[in-house]
Amino acid sequence: MTTQALPSALAEIVDDFQALSEPERLQLLLEFSEGLPELPERLTNHPELLEQVVECQSPLFLTIETEKDDAGRPAAVRLFFRAPVEAPTTRGFAGVLHEGLDGLPPEVILSVPDDMPELLGLTRAITPLRMRGMTAMLGRIKRKVAAASGVPA
Repeated sequence: MTTQALPSALAEIVDDFQALSEPERLQLLLEFSEGLPELPERLTNHPELLEQVVECQSPLFLTIETEKDDAGRPAAVRLFFRAPVEAPTTRGFAGVLHEGLDGLPPEVILSVPDDMPELLGLTRAITPLRMRGMTAMLGRIKRKVAAASGVPA
């Protein structure tokens, strides 16, 4: 698969990862972990609004909110994540997804290939269990987007 199948922001991120050596890719993932935005207060005080991605080795929780256009149709999806600072791999991938997908229309997010995490070139540097968690995170987002927007997954 090439990055042509990805939304432009996510394709740029994947290109950045692919241009680096394996150790540099891990450093870039760490940078994404540091850039993951904090939850807004309305979600921080209501953990019941977040869903845990149990496939992740570290406790990662996420939710989405859908913004509507003037006609009331889903226009943009906002992504929100909570992951512990001491879980940089999990936070890093959440940061990649946030930067690459936040604010996009539901149809665009749903078109992201399920195996997109493999494009980051981390399969030899990260355990298969962690890679499975990354894939599950993307899958959970896509399921929530499909359910919230009425767009078939």
